[in-house]
Amino acid sequence: MAHLLGAENISHEFPTKRVFDSLTVGINEGDRIGIVGRNGDGKSTLLKILAKRMQPDEGRITWRGGLSVAMLDQSDTLDQSLTVAQCVVGDLPEHEWAGNAKIRDVISGLLNDIDWSATVGQLSGGQRRRVALARLLAGDWDVIMLDEPTNHLDIEGVAWLAGHLKNRWPASQGGLLVVTHDRWFLDEISTYTWELHDAVIDPFEGGYAAYILQRTERDRQADAIETRRRNLRRKELAWLRRGAPARTSKPKFRMDAAAELISDVPDPRNKIELQKLATARLGKDVVDVENLNYKTDDGRELLHDITWRIGPGDRFGLVGVNGAGKTTLLRIVEGLIAPTSGRVKLGKTVKIATLSQEVKELEEFYGERIFQLIAREKTTFAAGDKEYSPSQLLEQLGFTSAQLQTPIEDLSGGQKRRLQFLRLMLGEPNVLILDEPTNDLDTDMLAAMEDLLDSWPGTLIVVTHDRYLLERVTDQQYALLGDGRLRHLPGGVDEYLRLRRLSLGGAGVSLDEANKTRSPHIRSTPSVNSEAAAATASPAGSADRLEGAERRDAEKRVKAVERALEKLSGDEVQLHEQMAAHDQSDYAGLAELAAKQNEMNQKRDELELEWLDLTDKLG
Repeated sequence: MAHLLGAENISHEFPTKRVFDSLTVGINEGDRIGIVGRNGDGKSTLLKILAKRMQPDEGRITWRGGLSVAMLDQSDTLDQSLTVAQCVVGDLPEHEWAGNAKIRDVISGLLNDIDWSATVGQLSGGQRRRVALARLLAGDWDVIMLDEPTNHLDIEGVAWLAGHLKNRWPASQGGLLVVTHDRWFLDEISTYTWELHDAVIDPFEGGYAAYILQRTERDRQADAIETRRRNLRRKELAWLRRGAPARTSKPKFRMDAAAELISDVPDPRNKIELQKLATARLGKDVVDVENLNYKTDDGRELLHDITWRIGPGDRFGLVGVNGAGKTTLLRIVEGLIAPTSGRVKLGKTVKIATLSQEVKELEEFYGERIFQLIAREKTTFAAGDKEYSPSQLLEQLGFTSAQLQTPIEDLSGGQKRRLQFLRLMLGEPNVLILDEPTNDLDTDMLAAMEDLLDSWPGTLIVVTHDRYLLERVTDQQYALLGDGRLRHLPGGVDEYLRLRRLSLGGAGVSLDEANKTRSPHIRSTPSVNSEAAAATASPAGSADRLEGAERRDAEKRVKAVERALEKLSGDEVQLHEQMAAHDQSDYAGLAELAAKQNEMNQKRDELELEWLDLTDKLG
């Protein structure tokens, strides 16, 4: 494959850390590279150096002649006086950009909810970020570099971006480098993964899942080598300790070999791991949301007739587009705001803790140091059958001993989020609400959070655009689809994306317009728009509504289909557990399980279509 660009023996150092040391890498035609690593290891710096926005201390960057490169970094700024249209398409006449399929796709994928004539100064930070991304994607480039492109995108937007990048160039053309902590996105777009750590890059073939498998195997081999070395070291030390008279007669080369073994032993790596903390007991009743409605100050109905039963140990994920009301619903559950009508009933033993998007809870402690804040919470913490000091727990969450003296206001975004997460868990809640918990966290810390949540026995509600995290730590997903109603998603995120495509498909029918055409029964269980309803409805309209015995039979069948869908959902959970526990090297066995999953998917689609047909006829 033809070479596009590369770095030769680059080294770069900041006042407190050396991020690259004689690093050489190259990007070829067709490469789609995801870059992972801990916060502060230099991922963004690497992109800037490769894009020639920053000069390395040593080494050089080479580009192929005539190469066009575009980069979206986390600090991109737009002219506040320009309109959205001017930012994205510049001075191009409307007939030119409107006739360009790629530009139309970018606009519909990223900016369909933003006023085309609005000025940049009127937009929110997330909207400006999407405009900057759209401006980049609307251009023609040989190489695209993206630094956290999924920030401020909802699940639907992330899925669109992955599809756009996969289809942007032919397989053997173009180059893509992406820094992101969204592991589902990495898996979708990457053909290679670079792990940046300790001033070097370890390359892996494939996306995030392949990277984890290869890294696990690498670590296993390293552990085996280290075990053999420890055994040899113990033998050598025992040999050296066989009394002073005997030691003086040992050959010098054996003494030197033993000394080398001892001096070459690396320091033990700190593990980012936290055991399950004590959790307050939950009763049978946790949260009951009944007939809840909420209207904004301008009279817009954000939440409509929501009934939601949340029990002990439930693990729910909540999805929806930005502005659909997810955070509002959670704040009502917490009791921070009152609903317009309806009620929220909390169990007597419920103790709720929330990790908010902004982590503003730490602002009141600015001026204090980390160890002071944690020490004031508790002096010792019980985790399992052991007791830990505050410093020990912080180190398990990735803080070094030296960082314990750091003022809280000087922490990075990821460090603040880790610290606040730890404070929440130490408060021993039994209901935990996570509102976009992945902000500012690297993949290792996300894995540590997932590991903790896997063993946490309380009730969990998660709002996140990180599909990987959502599917990993929650058992059931719900959606706010834009009409204010809450919809259960037996098919998970895939079902949500399918429903969104239906609701926005066809001749540009909006979700609100689609809802007006639904029958009352379908509105009580929102699932599709008027396009889907039209596909299943009888052309004769009300003349084909069922009556008498046929209606009773149809009602029985609807209940049977709903029971079948519930059973199928349970069977899928069991199948996923089997797949997770199955030997990952048994490809034949995994293929059989995957075939069963495909059969279940097909069966679910058939049942859902039958349900839609019956409910439409029942009216």
